Amino acid sequence: MKEENVMSEENIKSQKEKLPFAKNEVYRLMRDNLDADKMIKDRVKVEMNKFLYSILVNVCRQLNEYPYTTVDYEMLKECIYPYTNIEKINEEKQRIMMHLDAIKADCDALAMDVERSMKLKDTAERDTFADFTADEDGQ
Repeated sequence: MKEENVMSEENIKSQKEKLPFAKNEVYRLMRDNLDADKMIKDRVKVEMNKFLYSILVNVCRQLNEYPYTTVDYEMLKECIYPYTNIEKINEEKQRIMMHLDAIKADCDALAMDVERSMKLKDTAERDTFADFTADEDGQ
């Protein structure tokens, strides 16, 4: 009985908030995918509902960019790729970042080599110049 009151209160609130999806359905899906000991606050249910709607809107915007009047499965797959393959995308990002770090380390090593060679040249020129003047004056 208590659960029924809570469910009816949630329905009334969701009707007032004009959420895009049935709040109870979003809650059920969250409950199915969260650990049993997790409590879900009402604000989380509302924000998840809005978040799911924003993803739907973004995917539809991408689908609208196609010049065709019919939306097919391949088009949908392409548009939802960032959402369905986020782990792959993050792994690729990590790989690229590691590669960029290696390139940066190579550039730093080359810069140090250039600095060292310039210092050696400066020192060698000074030493030669100093030796040359010492030869003229001293001997």
